[in-house]
Formats: sequence, C-alpha cells, structure tokens
Amino acid sequence: MDSDSLRYSLDLVSGCGLTLSCEQRAALQTSLLILKRNYKFSRVLFWGKILGLRSDYFIAHGITEDEMRNRKTLYSFNCVDWHLLPPVTEAQLAEVSLLKEHFKGDPSYEYEHTETRGLDEGDEAVVEEITVSVKMTEETRLAATVFNIDREVSVVPRGAFIKTPSGRVQVNRCFEGLSESEARKLSSYLHFSEPQHLKKKTILETADLNPSIDFLDNLSEDTPKGSWSLQFERGSISVLRSLLWLGLTFFHVPMTPQHGYIYMGDGMKNHYLPFML
Repeated sequence: MDSDSLRYSLDLVSGCGLTLSCEQRAALQTSLLILKRNYKFSRVLFWGKILGLRSDYFIAHGITEDEMRNRKTLYSFNCVDWHLLPPVTEAQLAEVSLLKEHFKGDPSYEYEHTETRGLDEGDEAVVEEITVSVKMTEETRLAATVFNIDREVSVVPRGAFIKTPSGRVQVNRCFEGLSESEARKLSSYLHFSEPQHLKKKTILETADLNPSIDFLDNLSEDTPKGSWSLQFERGSISVLRSLLWLGLTFFHVPMTPQHGYIYMGDGMKNHYLPFML
C-alpha cells in the first residue's frame, strides 16, 4: 500500500479484519514520510505485519528507480523506528520453509532445525537417509519470508505498471483502473514478481500479448486452481484473498487507479491447500 494513501487504503480492507490502531496509523503516517526523505526513496509502501509471540513486525518497502527490483525492506516494532532487513540468498529462501515455529518477535533469536529424510533410489527400492540442518537468525527468516510472500502472491491489476524499452518497471501514469467487467475476471490480475510461467510460453501463445504491460505472470495460471478468492465489497470494490498465504489481501477500486495489497498473518505458508480444495 502506498504510504501517501495509507489511511484510505486501510479502510478498504478493514472488512477483512485487517486493521491497525489509531496510534499505529498516526505513527506510520509520520514515520514513513521521514523514511522516504532520509533514504531518498521515490515511494514507500506499507507491506503489512507479521505476528510474533512477543512482538509484531511491521514491514515497509522502499522503492528507488525500479518499482519491482532493488527494493529495500525495513521492519519496525513500534511504527516509528525502522531497521533494514538483510538481503537473502536462494539457499536461505529454500531453508526457511523448513521452519515451522511461530515468529518470536526477537530479530536476534537463532533457529536450529534438523530433520532426516528418506531418499528413494527408484526401482531398486534403496532408501538413503539424508540429514538437513538449518541455522539462521529470525531477522534472516523474516527477510526470506517477506521475499517469498512477495514472489508468490503479490498482486497488481493488468496495466497498472509498464516495462520500458530499457527494462525498467514503472508506474503507468495512464492507468485509470479496470472496468467493472474486467475487475470480475481473475485473468485481469498479475503477479508483481519475476515471471516464471511467461518464460515457458511459446511464441504463438505470446503473440497477442502487449510486451509493455503483459510482462508478468497471470493469476489465472496459478496452481492449484482455486488458490485465490475474488469477491466484491461495498458494491464494486474488488477484493482478492490468497488461500496459499492466509492474510494476504489485495484491493482495487474499478475505474480508478487505486489498488494495493497488505499482508497480516503469522508468516506461515498453507502447505495443506491442495488437500483442502
């Protein structure tokens, strides 16, 4: 959610139970403005909140020249003092899924997890046991969790962003919102992350796509089918909820450029979704 319209945006998702106290809203309105000035960000987005046993983590994204790449992620406990999260590696992104404990609310807390898996060698039915060991701080786990949520379920309406010939992703100043009929289609919404399915499509499948706006994966291609809930609230406001990362909610007001998403949850992925559908 853009920090400039945070109060208005939070009201639009409050029907889902995602809200902040008056004190937290007031603190964010001021601190995010200071954050934008001090770090010289072009925009600051309030990402949401990850619940911890002792304290909750409030997360914000700082945008520089490219809307999708080179984002800076920061966290706070009081909505006033912000701290940069460290960059994460692909190995850490894979390891974080092995941690099943709730967040503690302590960035310096160290996780230690060890598990033994059986590896089937095929027709010979030889089972080899491998041991996987994970050691990381909660601060690293927090950074990896935020990255994974963004990569898997961040959402934007089709046409809200454009890709320039130089490859930079920018806000589409000409975007005036989806029509009410388009807003009712899951295919009108895109993942705001590096595309995975688009790269596998043939030239024939991409022939009708506009490369300046159709450079992202479509939500209608997600597996398993049914991992998104699309509803309309207050008459015409489209609201998307992820069933894979419970707590992720996206909103869009048709015929206006207003859109955004917020996550408020425990930071745990719903691995049982395929069996629930």
